Amino acid sequence: MGDRLRRARTARGISLRSMARRVGVSPSLISQVETGRAKPSVNTLYALANELGISLDELLFMDAPPVPPVPSEGAAEAFEERLPHEPVQRAGARATIRLGSGVVWERLTTESLRNVDFLYVTYEVGGASSPSDAFQRHTGLEWGYVLSGTLRVNIGFEEYLLGPGDAITFDSAAPHRLSNDGSEPVHAVWFVLGRRSAEPPG
Repeated sequence: MGDRLRRARTARGISLRSMARRVGVSPSLISQVETGRAKPSVNTLYALANELGISLDELLFMDAPPVPPVPSEGAAEAFEERLPHEPVQRAGARATIRLGSGVVWERLTTESLRNVDFLYVTYEVGGASSPSDAFQRHTGLEWGYVLSGTLRVNIGFEEYLLGPGDAITFDSAAPHRLSNDGSEPVHAVWFVLGRRSAEPPG
């Protein structure tokens, strides 16, 4: 990921200091992420993808196809209907990303699919999608199903505690934060449709 981040940044002529200022982190953190010595939080990862104008898949996974502009006519046209060439994703061969905020994403498809994220997620004890004083927003719609542990989901001013067997759906453009304040890891299956690097509306 660090190499792809550096290539995307330099290709756009953005300095480390400028990127850090835009994202709201220190230049040293950007440098450490690019050299593989630090892992970004979920929130920082979204911000980096937004500033570079690329999808999360392009940033995270080598096999991700480039994302074309979103069509202006109707949301349905923005979603790709192609399935992976290889239909079975074996448990021991998942592409995995460990983020610096105590969150692990394991891709449940054999290749990156444009506009679709199908993930096995782990929120380690104390793990969260963003700092306690910051929510995230991005385009897309989300569906989540908790397998074990207790996941706290804040959406706007509403708060939900999800336990094993509980599921949730929400619009990703709404300010939201996911966190594990419990004493055991949270394991869940997450599906996001239409997550893009562009800034969400409003």
